This record gives sequence, structure tokens and C-alpha cells, in this order.
Amino acid sequence: MTIQTIISNTLKRLKTEGKHLTPDFYAEAFCKEAKRAKMRVEDCSHVDKFKEMLSKDFQKDLKNYRIHTMSELVRFLISKLNRMNPTQCADILDSQTLLCKRALQVITVLHNKEAAELAKSSIDLLENAPTPQQIDNFRQRWVNFLTTYDDTFLQKLNDLGDVDIHDLHKTVENLHIATSSSSFVHSDLDFEKIARLLVASLVPSIASSVNDTIADISDKLRKRPELIDDESIEKEVKRAISLRITLDKESVKEMVESIDGVLDKLSLRLIDMIESSDNSNIEIQTIKKELESYTEESTTNFKIAHKKLFTIAVALEENTKLLSKDLHGHNDDVIALSKKVKRLEKELEAAKRESKEDFLTKLYNKRALDEFLELKEAEYKRYERNYAMVMFDLDHFKRVNDTYGHEAGDAVLSAFAKILKQEARSVDVVGRFGGEEFLALLSDTDLKGGVAFAKKVLAHVEKSRFMYQGKRIKVTCSAGVSERSQHISLEATINSADEYLYVAKNSGRNRVEYKK
Repeated sequence: MTIQTIISNTLKRLKTEGKHLTPDFYAEAFCKEAKRAKMRVEDCSHVDKFKEMLSKDFQKDLKNYRIHTMSELVRFLISKLNRMNPTQCADILDSQTLLCKRALQVITVLHNKEAAELAKSSIDLLENAPTPQQIDNFRQRWVNFLTTYDDTFLQKLNDLGDVDIHDLHKTVENLHIATSSSSFVHSDLDFEKIARLLVASLVPSIASSVNDTIADISDKLRKRPELIDDESIEKEVKRAISLRITLDKESVKEMVESIDGVLDKLSLRLIDMIESSDNSNIEIQTIKKELESYTEESTTNFKIAHKKLFTIAVALEENTKLLSKDLHGHNDDVIALSKKVKRLEKELEAAKRESKEDFLTKLYNKRALDEFLELKEAEYKRYERNYAMVMFDLDHFKRVNDTYGHEAGDAVLSAFAKILKQEARSVDVVGRFGGEEFLALLSDTDLKGGVAFAKKVLAHVEKSRFMYQGKRIKVTCSAGVSERSQHISLEATINSADEYLYVAKNSGRNRVEYKK
């Protein structure tokens, strides 16, 4: 096959598909004809060449989306770029920099002079927008430190105890430094002064009284200060300190529980005040007096908390009358607004249901069908996903209304809608286009498939028994079918289906018409 034959076939394809002779459409059709003729054309292999440069995930996506042309590939890549998060890399870099700073701050406190100085310099570098060259320079300095670091000085401590080069804290604890008893001169210590300080530290800082055990050890130290140097007194002092802490904790717990009790009473009184506003002012005054007496009985550590509670009570007393008046005044408004909100909620719910659903047939309405048409058209233009369109119309429907009444007509419409639902696939869209007209959008279906679907619906309708109040109503319908790939636009496809429906109704009805 020659190139002239391919060009000729390309022009025929464009005419058959109803497409204009634009550069993009021509290039797309030409490549299809060249592939069909098994002729390799360099300009038609750009997409395959670029696909090989992408990752496997992108190549899989291209296959799923059926990307065949350069324009489709460009639109696909643009959509991927638009969905990317441009700040993700920056956020990761900031987090890594912050982590590096924290690690350097830790190094500064590890008791190694050289490492600490290098860490401080590195922190200063990171805080002043360094260049890659500066960062690499400091990285080399850390490499030099790591390769030249010598910890053999720790071995000098072997004579003093066990050395653990991985844990300096443990090494220091293992040191056994001998101390001569002669170097500790008891006469240099003022045991009496130390005893006074220790006794003072045993007195609870919050609790109002001391425990008997604390009193005994305090009295013993005051009388015999030299006991501080006796190992036997250590356990008693530790037990006394634990008791002091326990007494303080219990005292704090009691005070907090007391304040919680007052707050609970205050909350309950405020609720009662609002519910019965006539006595609210008297109630607030009672609360204020209660808080006053409570403050006098409390310890000084909680005076600030009590003062705040007292301030709240005073403020509530001043504003109670105004609050009650406002509540009474706005009560009617609140009730009216509540009723209005409930009514609007019902209307909104009804509007939501009616926005895309036909109230009678429960199929999609005209608005929803328009949205699905736009969606199908977008899929067709982007992925070449063809679809068929079938327009149905109930024959002599006006006669049904005139003979049996509008309620009978509504029953016929509902019954026909159920037939459409039964015959349609889950991927198909069926809806009421208007009046007694219905529309079916059949995904990934050509003209032949659309005709087959229309004939199945007509046969189902013809053999069904439409009953109303015990009377059987004879019902048939007509259909017009069109295929998207045979038309230049969505509007042309709709007009075609409508025109063939008109042909079917004028050719005897109860039939399917399409482009043969």
C-alpha cells in the first residue's frame, strides 16, 4: 500500500467519522490508517517512544486510559502535574533540616569539646541559607572528625574501675576512687547548722501539720546534730521526706476537691438561675457569700483561684437581670426561627431528591441526563470511548390520558420506567427526557448494540400487561438510535436519535429506526 492510498483512506475516515479536516484530526486518522496498513511512520511512533521514557506506573496508567495520540499524552501529563503537591519536597527538606539541627544540638551537650564546637558551627551554617559547597565542606569536616576521633584516653581509667567506652555515665559510676578517712575532717563541718536546715526541709510546705514520725526525727536531729554522720539515720530521714511529700499531696488533693465542689455548686446554681430567672439575683448573692466564707477558711495558696470565682459571681449578679430580660424577649424569635429551619430543611431535602430524580418515574431527570451527556462526551473525546443513544417515545400516549385519565397515564409511565431499568446494564444511564420521552445512554456500545437494546425494550413493552383499576391498557413505543462515532458532535448525535424517533413514529410506530 502506497502513501497516497493511506492519505486517501485517511480523508475517507475523517468524512465517515464526521470530523473536520484539522491538523490534529488528520494526524490521528493518518496514524490509524498507517498502522492498519502495517506501514511504520516515524511521526506516528512519538507516543510509543515517549512512553518508554516514563516510569512503569505511568506506562500502566497510559495503557488504562488508552492514550494513543500526542495530544492525549500531553493532556494526561498536564493533569498529573496539576494533581502534584508542589510543596511536598520543600516540606520534607524543612523537616530534615530541623532534624539535623536537633541532632547537632544534642551533640553540643555530649561533653566533647571538639564535637561541640563543630556542632555549633554547623547549626550556624544551617540557619544562614548555606550553599551546597558550604554544606559539603562541613560534611567533610564531620568525616574528618569521625576518622580521627581517639577514645583511647578512657583506657587510662582501667586502674580505677571498669571502663565502658559506649557508656561514659556507666564508666564514671564504676570508678572506685579511694578516700582516706583522714581527709575528711569532722571538725570542719557544722553539724548543728546542717541539722537545722534538714529539719526545716522536713516541714510540709502545704499541709498545716506534721506527722509524728517527722516530729520524732526532727526532735532527734535538733538534740543530737552529729547523728547526720551516722549511716543509721539515713533511712529515717528518707522515710520522713516521703511522709512530708505524702502529707503535701493529700492536702493539695483535699483543697482541689473543695474547689471542685464549689464549682459544681456554682454550675448547678447558674443552671437553676437561668431556668427560673425570678430568683436568680438572690441565688447569685448566696453563691457570692459562700465563696467569701470559703476563701477565709482556705489556705493562702488557693487565694487567687477563689478570687477569680468571686469575680465571676459578682459579674453574674450584675448581668442577671439583663440576661433574663433578653431570654424572655428572644424566646418567641427562637421558636419562630426553629420552625422556619425545620421547614427549610424539609424543602432542601425535597429539592435534593428532585434535583436529579424524576418525581414520577424515579429515573434520572433532564438535568441529570444533561450532566451524564457531558461526561460521556468528555470520555469520548479523551479516550475514544464510543456510546450509543436511544430515544424512546410511548405511542399514542395522549389517547391513554384522554381515555383512562392522567392517573392511568402516570401509572403507564412508571411501569415503562421499570422496564427500562430491567433491560439496562449497571453502566448504562436511563432517564426521562420530558413528557413521555425517555433517553438511554449505552456505554461502550456501537449502533448495532443500541438497536439490539431498543428492540429488547420494545418487545418487553409489547408483551407486558399494563393494568389500571382492573383494565388492561394497550401500550407500545417507538425508538430512534444513533452512535456517537458517526457524528461530528454531541448535539448532532442527539438530533440524529430524535430524527429517527420521528421517522419511527411516522412509519407506523412500535418500531426502531436508525441509520442503515
